[in-house]
Amino acid sequence: MVGVRLHADEVPVDARLARRLLADRFPDLAELSIRRVASTGTDHAVFRLGDHLVLRLPRIGWAEQQVDREATWLPVLAPHLPVEVPVPVATGEPGHGYPFRWLVSPWIAGTDLLATMLGGSDGHDLDLADDLARFLLALQSVDPAGAPQPGKRGRGLAVHDEWVRACIADLAHEIDAQRATELWSDAVAADPWPGPPVWVHGDLLPGNVVLRDGRLAGVIDWSPTGVGDPACELMIAWSLSAGARGRLWDRLGVDDATWTRARGWVIEQTVPFIPYYEATLPDAVAVARARLAAVLAGD
Repeated sequence: MVGVRLHADEVPVDARLARRLLADRFPDLAELSIRRVASTGTDHAVFRLGDHLVLRLPRIGWAEQQVDREATWLPVLAPHLPVEVPVPVATGEPGHGYPFRWLVSPWIAGTDLLATMLGGSDGHDLDLADDLARFLLALQSVDPAGAPQPGKRGRGLAVHDEWVRACIADLAHEIDAQRATELWSDAVAADPWPGPPVWVHGDLLPGNVVLRDGRLAGVIDWSPTGVGDPACELMIAWSLSAGARGRLWDRLGVDDATWTRARGWVIEQTVPFIPYYEATLPDAVAVARARLAAVLAGD
């Protein structure tokens, strides 16, 4: 959905405001076409700017800190990665009643994995599993010196325990709440990541994975990036076929405890997301339901 209000207290943003902000800060860019992009992102309003750029404006206060994170760290990470990432080309300032800083970044051409899944995946995603493994291994090999802690994910699961259990209970009318609680408990109790913290994207979900010809071309929305436990990156595994999920496991050399924590991150992400966005982001919710169902089924 384009332009749908996602949060009760978000700041309204439209193309007229976007053009006025650009005119103040980057008048040459204000002459380009501006059109709202349908996005399953929950923190930013996204506009296509001409043919080669994208404008991302935070919808809500908690997202403003993400502007500095991407502007600071994507230039550091990008040279080490085998896929395109949207290294910001400009940072804008508040104005015209809009209170947040904002970004102009390159547009990464392709189709996101979410759209591919909704269109009917044929299950032939082994190459994508290889691509994802290559990307994650490259990301994890980048020097973490001076890096920030990640956003919500990449830290310990236990901090979310009370909230996740409450969300599971609230969703008991549509899922096996006992099974979800058991898997969540296992994840919280699993051995922690044994190595040093490594770089994580922090929100590696289908809407942030860009494909061209079925292969991984780019990864977008790096707002929660930082260094921590890479188990959270494996949420994406349950958006792949069973064969590709196993392929990803093998390529990454994942141990059982990390896989157990990864299942926990799927639960942490989906059980609040499904009811909150059911009316506003139905496509993303459908894919989240499928991801959660695969975890609960033990796939």
